[in-house]
Amino acid sequence: MEASFLKRLVRSVVHPSERIRAARRARHAIELCHALLSERGEVSGAALAREALTAFRELSDAARAAYFDLLVSEFSPDPRRIAAAFEAYRSQPSSPEHLLRLQQEVEPPRQEVFRRINMAPGGTTALLAMRRHVLEGLASRPGWKVIDADLAHLFSSWFNRGFLTLQRIDWRTSAIVLEKLIQYEAVHEITGWNDLRRRLEADRRCFAFFHPALPDEPLIFIEVALTKGIASTVQPLLDLGSPVVDPRTADTAIFYSISNCQEGLRGISFGNLLIKHVAQQLGQEFPRLRNFATLSPLPGFRSWLRGVLDQGGLAAAPDGRELTEALGNLERTGWFEDAGLAERLQAALVPLCAYYLLHARKNGEARDPVARFHLGNGARLERINWLADRSKRGMDQSAGLMVNYVYRLDEVEENHEVYVKEHRVVASHQLRKLARECPLFSPAEEKRAETRAPAEEDPRWR
Repeated sequence: MEASFLKRLVRSVVHPSERIRAARRARHAIELCHALLSERGEVSGAALAREALTAFRELSDAARAAYFDLLVSEFSPDPRRIAAAFEAYRSQPSSPEHLLRLQQEVEPPRQEVFRRINMAPGGTTALLAMRRHVLEGLASRPGWKVIDADLAHLFSSWFNRGFLTLQRIDWRTSAIVLEKLIQYEAVHEITGWNDLRRRLEADRRCFAFFHPALPDEPLIFIEVALTKGIASTVQPLLDLGSPVVDPRTADTAIFYSISNCQEGLRGISFGNLLIKHVAQQLGQEFPRLRNFATLSPLPGFRSWLRGVLDQGGLAAAPDGRELTEALGNLERTGWFEDAGLAERLQAALVPLCAYYLLHARKNGEARDPVARFHLGNGARLERINWLADRSKRGMDQSAGLMVNYVYRLDEVEENHEVYVKEHRVVASHQLRKLARECPLFSPAEEKRAETRAPAEEDPRWR
């Protein structure tokens, strides 16, 4: 054991010569970035961009960190030039020349470096990888936030809807793309080719956004099941042996999995566009479709509930001790197979889940990340489904609970505005009633987090 510790200690110490080599490689890559911005870069930009790109790709972890530090220190705006430009603009704000100069001085030179690197073949892919590395290191290197901001700013333009193409993925799609689906699936694991094939049968649809610079790399994809009625459990949708039904008889499109594929595009939202376009395309292909809904996980529910229990949040409830003891059974494997226990837990968990969805907050927004996604895209929170996902992941994340969000195309924009501007959750009467039954609920919370109900309750949810 002592020898093993010594080996780990030796491996953890970076030899001075290695640090020197890393610094030299980082400096070489940075000098190429300076050259890209020079007159030489104007003349031979494509060749220099390839050289700069190759130098970045060959950096070790230590050299890459030094490279990012130099990007911050040597390619940031000059405060003195910004101050001078601002003074000129303030003295004559009607002058377009002064405004243009101020805009030019405020923009970090890094952004132009990234634009020119993007001219090289594979530049876009490399810049996505660069942002991924930056995001991974932000916790220990907060100064890299400016690099992240520059890349996010550029990506929001380069990956806008005008450049994206919506493609249906089926069994005839290239194997390269199909393999990427298996790799990137983030909600319900694809266990192999047979599993993937079932998800691409006639009563299923899969759509993805692609960018011309990344022809074989989906940016985001959505999996859809065409069903009769709104699904309340996910296992039949994932069952490899489930019968393939005639999609022309379906009245509902269930969006059961949405996966972002590029970590470097974190924060660049495509989901709203994707769902809208897929719903429109499905509506044209199948005029009988009346409902567009999700069957969504609750990845943050169990962790939130553990926090509530650890802090004694239910102690003040009339039956707080009994409730806390009952919820402790969630740590038992297979607890849902005990019918009596499952019934008691259902009575406790569903109101808690409704409260979590409607009132639990993180930085003012809905605490659950999937809820933030769908509410921000204009969906309405409709129904909580008991034991809808009995997989290990589903039980660990949410005690098997899943949620239906409904997309009504004529309400999407209004719902989006309500959530984004006011962080109000658009929810059904049923969900609001359940939240009021939760021991944590207080009337003041309902006023703070107004939940707008539809003008007329949909009878399918009663």
